[in-house]
Amino acid sequence: MRATSIGHAGMLIETDAGSILCDPWFVPAFFGSWFVFPRNDQLSDDLRERIESADYLYVTHLHGDHHDEPWLREHLRRDIPILLPGYPTKEQQRTLAKLGFTNFIRTVDGEEMELAPGLTIAIHTEVSITDGPGGDSAMMVSDGETRIVNQNDCRTTDLEALRRHGPVDLHWLQYSGAIWYPMVYEYDDDRMRELVDAKVESQFTRALRYVDRIDARAVVPSAGPPAFLDPDLFHLNVIKGDELSIFPDQRSFMTRLDAAGRRGILAIPGTQIDVTPDEITVTHPMPAEQVDQIFSMKKWYLRDYQRDWMPWLDEQKANWNAPSTDLIPTLKAWWEPLLRMAPTLRGAVGANCLIRAGELEILIDFPNAEVRAYDGEPYEFRFTIPRELVETVADQRAVDWSNSLFLSCRWSGWRAGDFNEYLYNFFKSLSVERMRRTEAEAVRKLNPPTEVEPEIRLGDYVVQRRCPHRNADLSVFGEIEQGAHGGDVLVCTLHGWLFDCETGRCLTSADHPLSIRRADD
Repeated sequence: MRATSIGHAGMLIETDAGSILCDPWFVPAFFGSWFVFPRNDQLSDDLRERIESADYLYVTHLHGDHHDEPWLREHLRRDIPILLPGYPTKEQQRTLAKLGFTNFIRTVDGEEMELAPGLTIAIHTEVSITDGPGGDSAMMVSDGETRIVNQNDCRTTDLEALRRHGPVDLHWLQYSGAIWYPMVYEYDDDRMRELVDAKVESQFTRALRYVDRIDARAVVPSAGPPAFLDPDLFHLNVIKGDELSIFPDQRSFMTRLDAAGRRGILAIPGTQIDVTPDEITVTHPMPAEQVDQIFSMKKWYLRDYQRDWMPWLDEQKANWNAPSTDLIPTLKAWWEPLLRMAPTLRGAVGANCLIRAGELEILIDFPNAEVRAYDGEPYEFRFTIPRELVETVADQRAVDWSNSLFLSCRWSGWRAGDFNEYLYNFFKSLSVERMRRTEAEAVRKLNPPTEVEPEIRLGDYVVQRRCPHRNADLSVFGEIEQGAHGGDVLVCTLHGWLFDCETGRCLTSADHPLSIRRADD
């Protein structure tokens, strides 16, 4: 089996039975803030042809550094079979279908699936709101002799799950930052130094914990860091090592792997890693000296990269939306119905949030579910964002501002107290479907039911109202579908758990039976 890096979390996995293209990302993401590092705009013609003629496509999740809509729209055939993670909702499938793709293979969380004789996969999902309401995923691939785990930046909560399929040969894993915190917050340099160092250490510690549990023959640091080529963001690149940034590059984690007695493999776009039961062979697309210079002369490498892309970046900025006269009415009409859907989430935020968009100041009154012009009211959270960026994501009706806006790092933040996950969960859930799931998770965490609730009717069945997994309201999240082997199955779409409608047996876990019967029984 061969795994070829195509940059960031992207790879092309090739076996005798077929090839899988994973997370191809080429067009800079998040308002042109993130670029692939090292650059992947100079791949060989042969590799580009292999990428575009892959047998299967796997996109782990909908973030812009994994789900590259402009590239997907222009470079892949519309009927390529797409391996869909078994997410509770069909948002990813709908998103890809809007790009014209037609052939979807829906997988079941954690279950092995044979794509062809000699090619087996298993996709594991994470679906908490922290991972984004759209979810995140990781994949195991086997050719019958060797196994690759493509964990990328999926923070799996079951550390053993990816290992249960058998010994792992190659483990692709995120180790570097993929968040805006703490750099965008208004801290002095001493406090920022403290927070950055703590964040980097926690990233490394988490990654090494995954490394120990997966226990692969070799580890490939991947899924970061991005390169920041905009002059306004260039300071976020870690070059000397003392920058106030959570984006260390591959060298830092390779040092940690070596200290832990683990084999690390440095992969740049175009690096081929051939895996057999006996050996792992690495072939770079350039001489080793040139690979080393990417990192030893990183500042000059990035400056060359920057010069090549500045015309593109200038054009992108020119196309951001100009200020309009109806931004507040637009946000009010969009957000207030969502706020009213989520009383538990609003209570957990518990305070006002101010958005400063240039000279325009917008207040989100979470306690009263209102959006209005700011008039001097107290607030505990503040976002200062360029007006044109707010106008652009509002015009796009972007349902996840974490993905569309916050990851750009083109803003600053302030808060009176500690981090409030529910505030960010709101901005990740700007659609009815997403807000419904977000409010249900808030209820489960903060206000679980204390009494047995009456049964409900779903299709031809009468069923207990609460899912035995995590108390999701099945009147909201329950759906009846035909099972893979015939017969009806109840799906709890909050976390994707399945139940046999005839027996109530949980098909996802052995100890979570559901009370269900036919309505005419």
